[in-house]
Amino acid sequence: MAGHSKFKNIMFRKGAQDKKRSKLFSKLSKEITVAAKAGGPDPDGNPRLRLAMQNARAQSMPKDNISRAIKKSEASDADTFEEMRYEGYGPGGVAVIVEALTENRNRTASSVRSTFAKNGGALGESGSVAFMFDRVGEIVLPGDAGDSEAVFEAAIEAGAEDVDSDEEAHTIICAFEDLGDVAKSLEASLVEPTSVNVIWKPQNLTPVDEEKAGTLLKLIDLLEDDDDVQNVYANFDIDDETIAKLSAE
Repeated sequence: MAGHSKFKNIMFRKGAQDKKRSKLFSKLSKEITVAAKAGGPDPDGNPRLRLAMQNARAQSMPKDNISRAIKKSEASDADTFEEMRYEGYGPGGVAVIVEALTENRNRTASSVRSTFAKNGGALGESGSVAFMFDRVGEIVLPGDAGDSEAVFEAAIEAGAEDVDSDEEAHTIICAFEDLGDVAKSLEASLVEPTSVNVIWKPQNLTPVDEEKAGTLLKLIDLLEDDDDVQNVYANFDIDDETIAKLSAE
């Protein structure tokens, strides 16, 4: 899941990933390898690889790990990963999008389908929920990058569409095709982003009560824990009190 923002209910528990450093590094390495294999090992000429490396550095991934991931893309016996997207519904009718990188689509599809079924959800057909989301760029800056007004002005000048700021972070939304340019501009005028991603941003949120919230968050947690899954997005809205209660459990 992506970083802290006003969409924290969409991408809740990134902190859980931070507690699983090994698994997180594995997912970051996979993205670097796939990006390098698709567009070449030079980040200057490969925007996807450049973003993948930037996100890896933001998560304090060692340089050696990044180098190994790039070299792996050039190995003759390197696995060929396929990008897959799964769509479905979780408890409370919440729309869920799962992005995966896999060398065995049957294994991944079976695992994702089983996780949905065992946790109050159901996997749907391709396109069954994607229409409820917008594909946009998301850039997260640390909270000390500047005051909210300064960050807002810099972001809009760089070509962003929306900015949300709090004490922990500034989250900038832009058109996905402008992501690289906006990120580069903000790095030059403010500070290096802590994450730069293309995300699925829901058009509307679905309220979820406490009874359904626990099961829904368990579903998302288990999906994220799958080695083949890279990102999970969902359009749920849970009140802050319930979020805090469930986070403490």
